[in-house]
Amino acid sequence: MRFFVLAASLAAGLIPPASAASEANAPVLVQQGAPAKPQDGARPGADRPDPKPAPRPDPRQASLDDLFRRLAETKDATEANGIATLIERRWSRSGSDTADLLLSRAGEALQAKDYPLGIELLDRVLVLKPDWAEAWNRRATAFYLLDDPVSAMADVRQVVTREPRHFAAWAGLGHMYLAAGDKARAVLAYRKALAIHPHLPRVKEAVDRLAPEIDGRDL
Repeated sequence: MRFFVLAASLAAGLIPPASAASEANAPVLVQQGAPAKPQDGARPGADRPDPKPAPRPDPRQASLDDLFRRLAETKDATEANGIATLIERRWSRSGSDTADLLLSRAGEALQAKDYPLGIELLDRVLVLKPDWAEAWNRRATAFYLLDDPVSAMADVRQVVTREPRHFAAWAGLGHMYLAAGDKARAVLAYRKALAIHPHLPRVKEAVDRLAPEIDGRDL
């Protein structure tokens, strides 16, 4: 069961280059050395165009903090899923072309159910980028698919240590606790995921189902 696999696609937001038309619209300098005089009765500066409104911020350039704030505040599930996708794309980029390529190949290995190869590739990624939370998350997924929940849980803890807002890792941790029969800790992990990403319907359903049974217990 692939409880906490994130989208493996690596999508880089590209900003189009500045248009050459901006040069054509540049103001023409007055020739002959003397400044042009305004016509009689004309208000100085009246012929100047109104200032352009400030451009809206490009969502591709929003900081992770901005994206997480919007994710927590939005009431629209479709918008939340779009924001979560942007966050996942950021997580999937390490800043190293080599590490990114190895992560992509590891994802292909997992898709092909070659879990040992996927783990081997992710081991190499973590040698290059030991603080990359998403690489730990992918290896946790691989361990879980290989039926090694102990290693998977250890890697998930590495994820949330490096990126405490990793809602998928918290949800995955909840699934592992639930599979181990620890409903109380499962609910705690699920609630951490929902505090970051409130629009996770299956996680919310699990909390609604489990909470009446475990709320009020000492852990």
